[in-house]
Order: sequence, then C-alpha cells, then structure tokens
Amino acid sequence: MHVSVLGAFEVTRGETILTPSAPKLRRVFALLAMHANRVVRVDQIIEELWEDRPPYSATTTLQTYVYQLRKLLGRSVRARNVPVGLDSSVSLSTTPGGYSLSLPHAAVDAQQFELLVEEGNARLEADDLEGASRVLHDALRLWRGPAFSAISMGPLLQAEAVRLEELRKIVLGHRIDIDFDRGRHAELVGELTALVAQEPTHEGFQAKLMLALYRTGRRSEALQVYQRAREALDAELGLEPTAELQRLHGAVLDADPSLDAPVIGAGLVRGGKKAEPPSQLPPDLPSMAGRTEPLREVYSALEDTRRSAPPVVLVVGAPGSGKSAFAVHAAHRAGTDYPDGIFYARLLTADGEPVPPEDVLLGFLTTVGLPQDRAAASQEALSRAFRSWTASRRVLVVLDDAVDSEQLEPLLPSGPGCATVVVGRRLLSHGAISSRVELPPLAAADAVDMLGAMLDPHRVAAESEAARELAELCEGLPVPLRAAADVLHLRPHWRIGRLVSRMRGDVGRLAQLATNRSSITRSVELTWQLLPEEQRTTFRTVARATSEPISLMDAAALLDIDESRAEALLEDLVESYLAEVVDAGTQDAFWYRFRPLFRTVAAGLDSGTGTPAALPVPGRRYAMPMLAAAAL
Repeated sequence: MHVSVLGAFEVTRGETILTPSAPKLRRVFALLAMHANRVVRVDQIIEELWEDRPPYSATTTLQTYVYQLRKLLGRSVRARNVPVGLDSSVSLSTTPGGYSLSLPHAAVDAQQFELLVEEGNARLEADDLEGASRVLHDALRLWRGPAFSAISMGPLLQAEAVRLEELRKIVLGHRIDIDFDRGRHAELVGELTALVAQEPTHEGFQAKLMLALYRTGRRSEALQVYQRAREALDAELGLEPTAELQRLHGAVLDADPSLDAPVIGAGLVRGGKKAEPPSQLPPDLPSMAGRTEPLREVYSALEDTRRSAPPVVLVVGAPGSGKSAFAVHAAHRAGTDYPDGIFYARLLTADGEPVPPEDVLLGFLTTVGLPQDRAAASQEALSRAFRSWTASRRVLVVLDDAVDSEQLEPLLPSGPGCATVVVGRRLLSHGAISSRVELPPLAAADAVDMLGAMLDPHRVAAESEAARELAELCEGLPVPLRAAADVLHLRPHWRIGRLVSRMRGDVGRLAQLATNRSSITRSVELTWQLLPEEQRTTFRTVARATSEPISLMDAAALLDIDESRAEALLEDLVESYLAEVVDAGTQDAFWYRFRPLFRTVAAGLDSGTGTPAALPVPGRRYAMPMLAAAAL
C-alpha cells in the first residue's frame, strides 16, 4: 500500500486505487496515515472532523467511518496481484481510547520525504556534497503539489500541512546552498528565476538569484533582480528591502571581491566528520523541592502529540523564583527523549545586553560540526541551516533569559521530534509557544525542605521555627533561599536564628551578609534594566512609596499622570513580574503589590548614579484600606 499526501491525496495498492470518495472518510484516513503505526486518540479525530462543534453522535459516526475504512482495507487484501506477505502489514486496530493504522515502513510519501532528508543531512555531514544534493533532489521530487490537496482539512491536518510545507522550503533552501558550494551557479539561475516568479517577496530567493547571476558574469541582470524585488516589496507589503539585500546590491554595484567567496549568503563549511550529539546543559541541581507539579506540566507539554509543530514551553516567574535552575533540571530529566542532543544558550549577557540570535546560531552549528563564516553568513542563512539540521532529528533546545519573542524565531528547531524550553524574563507572546508554566513562590514547608537539602537537615530540624521564618523572609523564592544557605554554609558557627534576627525588619541585610552580591538583587536589576525608562521610573517610584498594595488612583497621583497611563505602566511591571495584581474585592478594581525584597532593591536604584536612595515615608493615601488589606 502507498499513501500519497505530498500533493493530491491518493491511496493505492498495486494497481488498485483505494482513495475513499467521502470527504470525511478521506480526512480520517489521511490523519491515521500521517500517524501510521501510532495510536490516534478518538478526541483528536473528532477535533479534526468537527473542531469544537462535534455532534452528539460524533463517537457513533466515527465508528461508522472506521468500519467503512476496514471494509476498504479488506477489499485491498482481496485484490489480485497483491503478494500475500504484504496483507498482514496493513490493518486498522482499535486500542483503548483510539485507533492505529498499521502500514509498511515508509508507505506514506511524507515519511519517505523525511527519511531522504535525514539521509541527505548524513551525507552532508560526511562531506559528500554531490550525494547530499542528489538525495535532497530526490526528496523534493516527491512533492506533486500542496500537501493534502483535494482534502478539506481540519485543524490537525492543516497544522501538518504547514509543517510539511515549512520543511519543504527549508530543504529546498538547503539544497540550493549545497549546489552553490558545488559551484553550480549557472544551473541554479533557471530554478531560482522560477522560484522568484512564484514568490516575488521572498528576499532569500532574490538574493540567491542575484548571486547566481553575478557569478555567471551577468551583473546587469543581477541589478535588475534587485530593482524588481524592491518594487514587489513596496507594492505588496509597503516595505523596503532588508539591510542584507541592500548590502548585496551595493556589493554587486562595486564588484566586491567577497562575492566570489563560495560561502557568500548561506554557504556551509563542513567539518569533515560527524560531530557527537551536543550536550550543552549546565550542571543540574540535586533536588527541586516544591516543583513537582510544574515539572509535571513541562513533561506533559513536551509529550503532547496533538500538535504537529514542535512544542515550545515558556517558563516564567518572578525574579528569584529559580526559573533557570528549574528549566535546566527539567531538561536533564527529559534529556533521554532527545537522542540527537540538547542545546543550551543564555540570551542575556552578564551586563544585561540581549545576545544576537546569530551569535547563538553560530555556537549551535559549530557544535554539530557545521562551522560558519561569521562575516558571510546572515541570520536568515544560519537559522535555515539550523532548522535543516534539526528537521529529521530529535533535539531539545533550552533558551534561558529570553528578553522578547523576536529572539526566539530564528532559534526554534523544525523537526517534529524536537522541542524547546524557553525561560522568559517577562511574559512573551509568540505563535509557536504551546504551553506556559508559571513558577509561584514555594510553600512554607517546601521552602524549609529546600533549606534542609542545602544545609544539614539536622541543623534545620533543630531550629524549625527559625527556618520557617527565614523562608518567610525570603518570600519562598529559591534564589534568596540559596543565598541565605550560602551565608550559613560559610558561617557554620551561626545559628539560623542569628541570620533571621539580622534580616528581620530589613531583608536587604542578606545582600550585605553574603560574600558576593545577592543574586536576587542582580536578578531584579537585570529585569529592571530591560524596561523602557518610563517603566523603570514607575518601579523606582511606586515600589519605594508603600509597603501595602496601592490602588490605581493613588499610583496615578504619585506618578502625576492619568489613570489610563498609570495602568499601562503598572501592567508592564506585572508582565515583567516586578509587581503583582491583587483583587480589591470590586469588579475591575485592581491594586498593585511589590514584594518586600523587590522594594529593597528599588530603594537602591537611582536614575542617575545607581546609588541607594532614601525611602519615602509612606502616607495613608498610598496604603490599602484596612478592610481590603485584611481580606488579602
């Protein structure tokens, strides 16, 4: 049996055509075939057929469709000229909660395509450019048109079609890059001309066509390509060409010798031998007290098979909540599910500057044996090379300290067996994010357990009340708890109660007692530095003003702005986890609270010098009414 989805949907066995005629039956068959030899849950099939409005008879109707498919498969088994040995390899089985279509290996052309892509990547790693190009050509020839054409797709097949089309474009770009490396510029001109005609606003194809024309001695035509690209971008999108395309245009005008380099634009320089799977995670912590439920959420999101696109899990929480350590711990535990490696990158420097995605990609690609020419390779080319390398692999990418969603786009792997865990310094919005896991402060008992794991458990048990108060002073945040444990480690002659007495009434003393600057101070400052100036001023001003939650009206008065602007600024602080929203008990009336630890840090922030500033004396107008505060 052969199932074709890379074009018009078709099912054949030998010379017999078995494509179902009923639209929903075709859809069920296509969904089962795309997940051949795996269980497809009943709720997934129902979602595909009826989305969020299934009829009351959905389960019964689905059973009827399965019965009809079994009859269809039965007819195929009885068909003439079919070897008996193949008959048992095709079956539709009922399993608890779903159905499984058993098919021979690579019976679906999409599977053949992905296997050929994997072989092409292997040949490329072995420095076999000719073989890699030939295999990728074979893979692309399997496409006869848009995936699942002649099927009215539901959400699951639509997502699968988008994934396959994206993979096709990645493979096409990668194969063209290989042919560039092989010096086949003249042969590429015709193909690239057709691609540019199909997608006139695709600047990557425009750049490649310009380069191919230039290298075949057709400089004037290369300049004409740029003018047509500029006109198309302006007419269809109202945009100017990217800086990269403009630089290429200038280089063609100047006959820049660098254009003769074989790696201009996107060429890959191979290392000549297969690299070991990357394992870039920082060391794991021995325990993760109080994080059982968030860890379960991460594992569940990574294992979610309902999405065709690779899962992207966003981990967020207040500064000091231990997001980075949590993500690294989760990645270590899930690592066995990703045999092709784990990538790790921190997207923020120690000085608080965002790391350019191209720098991260250079590190990733060099690790797997694909070193790049930094001066010649663009971010787009590096991202495409990374997506191509991951397209047929199972890798986990951990992106720590993400600042905004624009950093994520180029760094996401493309393979269906891949996944990404993102640690955000603020809430991020990106279409690829499939799940969000928020880390709350630890409960008192969990915080004490964490102290026991870091210190001698007997030492903590002997001063259980002091340990509980220390946990409360640290507000259940793992980072200050670790800083407190470090102080007690370095001063074994101190009782826990002594540290508590030093911190009581002034949690900022923890930073003074630690041998290094308190990590919670640095964590809050880094988040604060990333904010625009108006939001930074809001944090400094409002966080210092009161130890109680503050109303929107009072915050606006304190900032001397209208309530609408005050709300926007305070909500930005909430999205950055520098402030919390508390309910005042009336509809749409919110109060904003700042953690004592964060207020201590705010007291040391100054717009000019960064030196500590005196805390204002809180007035009654900035304090929450007694009844409302008591209700919190």
